Amino acid sequence: MADTLEQYETLIGQCLELFSAKAKDYGTAWRILRLPSLTDQIYIKAQRIRSIQEKGEAKVNEGIIPEFIGIVNYSVMALIQLEIGVANTAEEIDMDVDTVTKLYDQYIHQAKELMSNKNHDYGEAWRQMRISSITDIILMKIFRLKSIEDHQGKTLVSEGMDANYYDIINYAMFCLIRLVLEKEEA
Repeated sequence: MADTLEQYETLIGQCLELFSAKAKDYGTAWRILRLPSLTDQIYIKAQRIRSIQEKGEAKVNEGIIPEFIGIVNYSVMALIQLEIGVANTAEEIDMDVDTVTKLYDQYIHQAKELMSNKNHDYGEAWRQMRISSITDIILMKIFRLKSIEDHQGKTLVSEGMDANYYDIINYAMFCLIRLVLEKEEA
């Protein structure tokens, strides 16, 4: 398990680096996005991954690794939006990079802690799963989110939106560990 925690931390660095660079380039314009819009962005990325897996090639010169990173980053954005709410004015949209980076760090490390606890209980079963199966689970979690959103965030017995975003982060990180650090084929 120590390897998994180290691998996860390495990939947090890569995801955060891209997130911070984009925050410097674009600011925090994503703060205007409502949760269904963020869920749809995650869906677009997961669907592209599945399409590439099924077709065996990508016509756009980007593979699936940047898409998994995007899934992680959009999921963290959604968790931030859940906490502080959607921005409605230009003043609310603009967050300084340090503040948004601290929020990112908070949520990604909560995801890592959840992963560590679940990984203990499940015995790293994800290492025996196909990456295509993990992609399908991410898509299932997205459709769960869409259903919860359609019910204005209310559930009867199911986990809330935050739990699904955390799970999506962790499944995407599992794929990144296998693709980036262990150099597996998708």
